[in-house]
Amino acid sequence: MIFDVLVQGGRVLDGTGAPAFPADVGVVADEIVAVGRLDGAEAATVVDASGRHVMPGLVDCHVHGDALAGDPAVQLAALRQGVTTFVLGQDGLSFAPATTPGTLAYVTRYFAAVNGAHPWADGPLSVRELLDGHDRTTALNTAYLLPHGTIRYDVMGPAERAATREELAAMLARVERGLEEGAAGLSTGLEYAPGRYADAAEIAALCAPLGGLPYVTHMRAYGERGATGMAEVAAIARASGVPVHVSHYHGPASVLLPPLDAALAEGLDVTFDSYPYLRGSTILAMVALPARIPAADTERALGILASEPVEWDESLWPRITLSYVPGAEWAEGMTLPEAAAKAGTGPGEFCRRILIDTRLSAGCVTARPDDGPEGEESVRAILRHPAHTGGSDGIYVGGHPHPRGYGAFARMLGHHVRETGDWSLPQAVVHLASHPARRFGLPRRGLVRPGQIADLAVVDAAALRDLATYESPRVPAAGVDDVLVSGVPVLAAGRLTGATPGRALRP
Repeated sequence: MIFDVLVQGGRVLDGTGAPAFPADVGVVADEIVAVGRLDGAEAATVVDASGRHVMPGLVDCHVHGDALAGDPAVQLAALRQGVTTFVLGQDGLSFAPATTPGTLAYVTRYFAAVNGAHPWADGPLSVRELLDGHDRTTALNTAYLLPHGTIRYDVMGPAERAATREELAAMLARVERGLEEGAAGLSTGLEYAPGRYADAAEIAALCAPLGGLPYVTHMRAYGERGATGMAEVAAIARASGVPVHVSHYHGPASVLLPPLDAALAEGLDVTFDSYPYLRGSTILAMVALPARIPAADTERALGILASEPVEWDESLWPRITLSYVPGAEWAEGMTLPEAAAKAGTGPGEFCRRILIDTRLSAGCVTARPDDGPEGEESVRAILRHPAHTGGSDGIYVGGHPHPRGYGAFARMLGHHVRETGDWSLPQAVVHLASHPARRFGLPRRGLVRPGQIADLAVVDAAALRDLATYESPRVPAAGVDDVLVSGVPVLAAGRLTGATPGRALRP
């Protein structure tokens, strides 16, 4: 038996939920060809997995690596947690399809604190071009969701109204073409502009071409209002007949789980992702701006901020920590009141000033009202739900991002297995690898068995832990030192190898 790579001496967690079993894994080219006792086997590369588990590469179902999947620091952050695949195009806002002048510029500016700027595109960009740009240029696999907000802006600009029949047809044509070019579903961001101006009928109509691919949504309401958001999700599922997937489902479990279970009992195909932290992270404009200010129309919004009094919700100020403030990087990592005091002004005036100076592109980490012991219990209850998949909601721009991009999967595999017992390790692999691979139609991923692509993580379950904190958010996790993507070692002894075998995955 001669292999290209032999992962030897580990205990395999195959992604089916079965207990770990001792086995070697033989790889030829990008494919697993043998799993079992492979005594006497030879290979050009041997990975000693003794004392560790071998599991399928994990799938981050919600992450904002759209511009940064090629960044070695982002690759290291993911691989050190066993993540081998990013699902991009989240929250209805990303870089393609952008055919109308101004669309790419709008998305880049509005979501600067979340996705950053595309590394090479500065004009029209198709889904095919975007995916081709990721293929074999990074250590990570990527899949891509069609972003509804980008498509809406491409057709309607910042319009705060329902689409006309002609506009809906133009958006539908973009969805159909994007699916033909390899998109893995459709995403919405119903608290962001311009997605928040769409109604359920518009979204259901755009879901029609999806077939078995999912409609993925940042709902219109979370937390204590999560049942309202889920009611709209269920309505869209009924009207379109497509699978639905809720992004970063967070809030009190007593509020969130009953409507989810009711939708499942009705026969709707619903899944969700979540991350194991109580704080969130987003653009400052979404958190702070009153709804009357048109965030999708930058010049109008800036004009209002510069010339009119703004009715701020002052209860928000202590809960906001600035993560991305271009031009005032000194404020990153400070709470808004702390930064305002250093600037010699009040929080409302400081917020107004940085929104104007950054053209609404500042970002923040936010403490949610459900922070505390009850919030932690809700996180655990939500993780345990069988419809759950893992998503970090990782954001990698700014000087002081949320730690979830560096620790969410390590925390789920470590703390929530070893310390709280919310999952067994085999259950964790189902939630974080095989279940999401099925959900997003990722070809031949999510299992350790012959015929599957060799995306493999070698994990020291006892050492696995998240090290990133709110104070020091950019610290890679511990416990994963060896990872293969498409049969190629991309992490060896805890270091990037420099190989870029990651594929743009088309379902």
